Amino acid sequence: MKHTYILAIESSCDETSVAIIKDGREEIATVVLSQMDTHACFGGVVPEVASRMHIENITMVLEECLKKANMTMEEMDAIAITYGPGLIGSLLIGLEAAKTLAYLYQKPLVPVHHIAGHIYANNLVKPLEFPLIALVVSGGHTDIIYMKEDYSFERLGGTLDDAVGEAYDKVARVLGLSYPGGPVVDKLASEGEDTYSLPLPLDDDSYNFSFSGIKSAVINLVHNEKQRGNEINTANLACSFQNRVVEILTKKTMRALKEYGVKHLIIAGGVAANKGLRTCFKDLCEENDVELIVPAMKYCTDNAAMIGAAGYFAYKLGRRATLDLNSKANDDLK
Repeated sequence: MKHTYILAIESSCDETSVAIIKDGREEIATVVLSQMDTHACFGGVVPEVASRMHIENITMVLEECLKKANMTMEEMDAIAITYGPGLIGSLLIGLEAAKTLAYLYQKPLVPVHHIAGHIYANNLVKPLEFPLIALVVSGGHTDIIYMKEDYSFERLGGTLDDAVGEAYDKVARVLGLSYPGGPVVDKLASEGEDTYSLPLPLDDDSYNFSFSGIKSAVINLVHNEKQRGNEINTANLACSFQNRVVEILTKKTMRALKEYGVKHLIIAGGVAANKGLRTCFKDLCEENDVELIVPAMKYCTDNAAMIGAAGYFAYKLGRRATLDLNSKANDDLK
């Protein structure tokens, strides 16, 4: 049996990453160069800085990945590239690198949607079984997606405003915590108690989410307590905030599993690393006889391994891009 090797490039935000994936399941090598320390100085990602750093890093990361795998470009069957969504300047750097390699080495260019990558990161843990429900939770996305087969994406609902990861970062900033805020809030939540009254965001019959209201509620609560001269218990407020967020995410996702008669759930995206979310879903899935797959921590944040995993299936399905492929800051998953 001939194996298929995909070289993948990811540069949608502030990580420059290249990976080589075998048959969509096996990670041969991955290199991720994060810019987190640089952007932490600004309290968030600065797009212009991110794109400039991608320019500086992309060649070095590519060479290191090939060296780590002890492979050459000639051995690759195709090149998978994140074309969107993401920061347009950052995306363009990775895309131009991928197009150059495809042209020089005469390799097929396979376009991969960033969210498809997050979903297929789970295939590196265990082969996906269909039908399934995917909950995508990250800094830019909160979506519930139904998949009846490979590369079949039906979006049941998603965020109407702030994504869940964005809400975490904004709440962390209000509480005076460091960037990125998600891991810090998660850790504090495990140490605190649910003592603050916060609303359950968009508790309706849809599969949509809205986190702007609870974010505003935290901001107003902190402001009002300071005006009264009261001290905020940061751990307790983090716990109350996280409990509401996890409650609405689990409530709507479990309802989708039941309504669609699905027994397989995967969680994807950076917020999939949240320990409170993982624990709650694990307990609920055990109670409801649902198989839960959550990616390893290293596959939760942006990385090229997930793009290579998704790119393998796109390649096998005949998805190809020409050299006039352009990046898209926003694009529907299809």
